[in-house]
Formats: sequence, C-alpha cells, structure tokens
Amino acid sequence: MIIVGVIAFCVVLAVLAFVVPRLSRHPQNGAQRTLGLGSRAGSKAPGPLGRWLSKPFRSSSRAVGRSGSAGRPEDRG
Repeated sequence: MIIVGVIAFCVVLAVLAFVVPRLSRHPQNGAQRTLGLGSRAGSKAPGPLGRWLSKPFRSSSRAVGRSGSAGRPEDRG
C-alpha cells in the first residue's frame, strides 16, 4: 500500500513540476524530509537489519527527487 502511495505522489509531483515548476518544490521537500525520517529511524536497527529497513525509504526519496525535478529547468546558479 505504501508503494502505491509513493508512486501516486511521484506522478502528482511530476505533473506539478511540468505545469507549475515553482509550486513543486515545497511538496518535494516535504516528502523527502518525511522519507528521510523513516530512513533514519530504520537505520538505527543493528547490523544488516538497519540497512534493509532504511533502503525502501532511501529509494523512495530518490524517486521523489527525480520526479520533482523532471519538469523544472536546471538551476543556473
């Protein structure tokens, strides 16, 4: 169920990034902050279990970042 939610959020974020690029930054940052909390909480488990528990959050955060920046022009500095 969480996977479906992350995919749906990525699609909405990508559409938002293409239509209104400026308005896609705040939802992207909020989602990445939330997924970062899950990743940090999972990584506190001992040994390989910590890596296994934090991996879904890291990959989801990476997907949110890619879909959010897909429609935005690159920052020019």
